[in-house]
Amino acid sequence: MKTLDVIALVLLIVGGLNWLLVGIFQFDLVATLFGGQAAIISRIVYVLVGISAIYCLKFFGLISAQPEKKNDNNY
Repeated sequence: MKTLDVIALVLLIVGGLNWLLVGIFQFDLVATLFGGQAAIISRIVYVLVGISAIYCLKFFGLISAQPEKKNDNNY
């Protein structure tokens, strides 16, 4: 399961960086690398990024499920 988490997170970061480039420079790196937005490989990447975003929603549950650490240091 950890491998799937890492893959999903990497795809989500790739998608986020691509959106950053689109927003700042109007440059779609995925489309440039794979032959345009309509190219089948580009569409596959976009779909995988979207699925990764949906999958990563589970991390919100993990944030609230982690026990809080108490600081017992008396410094």
